[in-house]
Amino acid sequence: MRLWSINPKYLDSMGIVALWREGLLAQKVLLGETKGYKLHPQLIRFRNTDDPVLAIGYYLNKVLDEAIQRGYNFDGSKVVKSGVFPKMFVQSGQIDYEWEHLLNKLKNRAPTLYEINKCLIKPLPHPLFVIIPGGLENWERL
Repeated sequence: MRLWSINPKYLDSMGIVALWREGLLAQKVLLGETKGYKLHPQLIRFRNTDDPVLAIGYYLNKVLDEAIQRGYNFDGSKVVKSGVFPKMFVQSGQIDYEWEHLLNKLKNRAPTLYEINKCLIKPLPHPLFVIIPGGLENWERL
């Protein structure tokens, strides 16, 4: 499961579809509706909020916004809780790590998108996040 900290606008079609599906799985886990993935490290930052289900709902709705802008037909009714959520912090080292990880994926899956983005130095975060100085998040598994 990869719940990207970077903005979904950078993802290729395979990436945004996977993010939507993984985000919906994360929502099920946070709702207690699964047996697996309960201890997945990507969920730590959502669990550490006052309202994890609203946090993942806000996250998913921003992915949905990007998908709609691209003409995809994602089912927004699958997001169980929507609304405004306070910005969460993500460390700059996490953004850097994820950016390199995504570029490596794009190099093979979407070479044109890779060429467009490979020189970008400061990618935007997902709209849920604000970048702060620091290294990798403690929940990241290398």
